[in-house]
Amino acid sequence: MESVTLPPELERFATEAVSAGRYRDVSEVVVAGVRLLQRHEQARAELLASVLAAEQEADREGCVSGDEMVARVRARLAKKHGAAV
Repeated sequence: MESVTLPPELERFATEAVSAGRYRDVSEVVVAGVRLLQRHEQARAELLASVLAAEQEADREGCVSGDEMVARVRARLAKKHGAAV
């Protein structure tokens, strides 16, 4: 593996984390950071897939605007309760 050079503020943070006993060494701090980035990227990919699936569903089945949805809900509530909402 390639060696990693951290900017001074991150090197200081990593060294403090090791000194505080949260990590064995700076390498372990970097591994924790890369794992966090990996989880972030996975969550991002899952969100993107969800948005794309929703777009495809909207293309297939149609969609309504937020204002239209609010109007529909209000109309149903008014009909159910017999009064304007």
